[in-house]
Amino acid sequence: MSAPTLREFQSQVSELLLRHRSLLDVVTKYSQSNASVNRAVSKSITECGCISLNARNQGFSEEMKLDQAHRQSKSHMEGNLCEQCREIIRSEMGKNLFYMSAMCNLLDIDLDEVVSKEADKCSTLGWFNLT
Repeated sequence: MSAPTLREFQSQVSELLLRHRSLLDVVTKYSQSNASVNRAVSKSITECGCISLNARNQGFSEEMKLDQAHRQSKSHMEGNLCEQCREIIRSEMGKNLFYMSAMCNLLDIDLDEVVSKEADKCSTLGWFNLT
């Protein structure tokens, strides 16, 4: 079974969203789901320990060329998510995507178009896309 397209997913969300049809409800649920993603990532560090952070200054300078800066940049993360943490984070990201789709529905915005325009922007601007 293949994954649904963004358009199919957005349509499915429209059919399923019953309780939170108010834009204010959806915006706050989206924000709450985003916080849950962040919390799940934090718990994989602080409770499970499958990943750890070792954050330091990236050491960029104004004279540095972009390709050198790209090679030098680090995620500060060490280790890999265990299956349990991966599943929890994936689930929280799914809820976040659900509410983003719901917000798109209420605002009459095509999620597929959002992704397409952002991909075009990334292709056009490349490393200069600092958003």
